[in-house]
Amino acid sequence: MERPLWAPWRMEFIDAPKRAGCIFCEFPAEEGPERDRANLIAHRGPRSFTILNRFPYNSGHILVVPRAHVAALEDLAPEDFTDLHEELRSAVAVLRRVYRPEGLNVGMNLGRVAGAGIADHLHYHAVPRWVGDTNFMPVLSDTKVMIEHLDQSWQKIRDGFEG
Repeated sequence: MERPLWAPWRMEFIDAPKRAGCIFCEFPAEEGPERDRANLIAHRGPRSFTILNRFPYNSGHILVVPRAHVAALEDLAPEDFTDLHEELRSAVAVLRRVYRPEGLNVGMNLGRVAGAGIADHLHYHAVPRWVGDTNFMPVLSDTKVMIEHLDQSWQKIRDGFEG
């Protein structure tokens, strides 16, 4: 592996006490623009939504989540599956337009052993990537340099869905 993606700061997420309940069910149930900003929800579709990852690998790291609380892709109802993929397509288009990445990682971790931090509610990750976006900082100093604050990322992505 020539350029591994290091994310040691994610230990804060891993070590943090786990909330009761499911944030992917609770956050979209909280209505209003101020709650969307606090919860980092950038877009709401009919049966799915796009939310920023609070512990991103790169600026613009989003999660695309069905509203249905299921852990297995094959358990999604056909209409939820279709809407999830329409939301994913829109979200990827927004990331390309807003961030102009040279590439994207898009994928799902199904099950805790596969790396799912929230294993009971499936979701896609979409991470913008650029040549050289991993450098010496995470390796030498256990620090990731994020070039953009989460509030700025949220606003860009939210605006990207609206425009």
